[in-house]
Amino acid sequence: MEREHFSSRLGFILISAGCAIGLGNVWRFPYITGKYGGGAFVLIYLLFLFILGVPLVITELAVGRGSQKSMMLSFDVLEPKGSKWHLFKGLAMAGNVLLMMYYTTIAGWMILYCIKMLKGDFTGLDSGGVTQVFSTMTSNPVLTVAFMIITVLFCFFVCGGGLQNGVERIVKWIMACLFILMLALAIRSLTLPGAASGLQFYLKPDFQKMMDAGLSECIFAAMGQAFFTLGVGIGSLAIFGSYIDRSKRLAGEGVTIAVLDTIVAFLAGIIIFPACFSYGIAPQSGPPLIFIALPNVFSEMAGGWFWGFLFFLFMSCAALSTVIAVFQNIIAGVRDVTGWSLKKTCATGAAVMVVLCLPCALGFNLLSGIQPLGDGSTILDLEDFIFSNNIVPIGSLVYVLFCTSRWGWGFPAFLSEANAGNGLKFPPKARFYMSVILPAIILLVFVWGYIGS
Repeated sequence: MEREHFSSRLGFILISAGCAIGLGNVWRFPYITGKYGGGAFVLIYLLFLFILGVPLVITELAVGRGSQKSMMLSFDVLEPKGSKWHLFKGLAMAGNVLLMMYYTTIAGWMILYCIKMLKGDFTGLDSGGVTQVFSTMTSNPVLTVAFMIITVLFCFFVCGGGLQNGVERIVKWIMACLFILMLALAIRSLTLPGAASGLQFYLKPDFQKMMDAGLSECIFAAMGQAFFTLGVGIGSLAIFGSYIDRSKRLAGEGVTIAVLDTIVAFLAGIIIFPACFSYGIAPQSGPPLIFIALPNVFSEMAGGWFWGFLFFLFMSCAALSTVIAVFQNIIAGVRDVTGWSLKKTCATGAAVMVVLCLPCALGFNLLSGIQPLGDGSTILDLEDFIFSNNIVPIGSLVYVLFCTSRWGWGFPAFLSEANAGNGLKFPPKARFYMSVILPAIILLVFVWGYIGS
């Protein structure tokens, strides 16, 4: 089976960034920035992004480009004979599938809220009314399942067009829309009365707030956000490394992906905090911010239905770009192992994925009695905990150790692949950091995910 390649470097950058850019950029980063000291927290976050996140991105890209395979065969190609690194393929595939099992439901909610905003469903509602809209939506099994299915089918349809004619072509448009919508929303938010107080809360360095929250907690929050924001650990970036040539060094590509991801997270705060402070709405973290707090803002705003529609269109773009990228990884992995045609893989994958996504979609209604993590928890919470707190750190640790250990691919081979081509060079002196310090940081994040949650 001939290996596909991107038609341009821009396609690779936008799709890789689209995979990294997701809902966490919007519903977590702005909130924890405000909570832990604004601009002071941003500085710590940026430090960890470039010493923790970027090296992990580079390891995935290097494994993908070096093997020219998906996560299902990349370790088989690169590992020393007789070693067992290839056993990671099962966990990597499980991670991709598990992420999509709940992400597609949330993406469906975004699309549904676009429609609700256009219909004016939030116009004139008070806080209780906005909350009721969300509760009514999630408690309707037909509605939640229908929009989950729409998301799954659309994204598999895009992947069914192939890498260049399907994924690359569509995601380029999605990412262009995402950035245009973000700029428009940010400008609108900055023109609202009271925007200055929101910006001050978000960006003014407040070291006292950082100390009040606890310096260690602040550091771990920055470390965790930098770790999770780029979508590493499950081979979802490695697949795009396998689609590029060796003309560019991978350090520069990793930095570019991280910068685009950070721009989106930063602009999300510019949109959210001035708007919330202008209308006296408390900014929250997670789904309540997106589906309750912000619709409250739009219901108060002149022309709010229009700005609300643009916001949820932007959120839909962010969600769909991630779903398409991860589906592409799953499809490539299945095809590497089975040799199936693209059409057969997409048709089978769509059918299987719809079934696997049902528990999450029904977890807010027909299966709401299942509360696996305690009172008030949902199936989505369990799936996210398994993925974020376990598979991602374990997978990231595997990639780092594989690229640095002499029992794996080894640092010299990794460095040769990362530095092939032109551009920013990965420093050879980083070997000790990559093989000792970085794995220790990942283990700290893993442990903190249990004791700090």
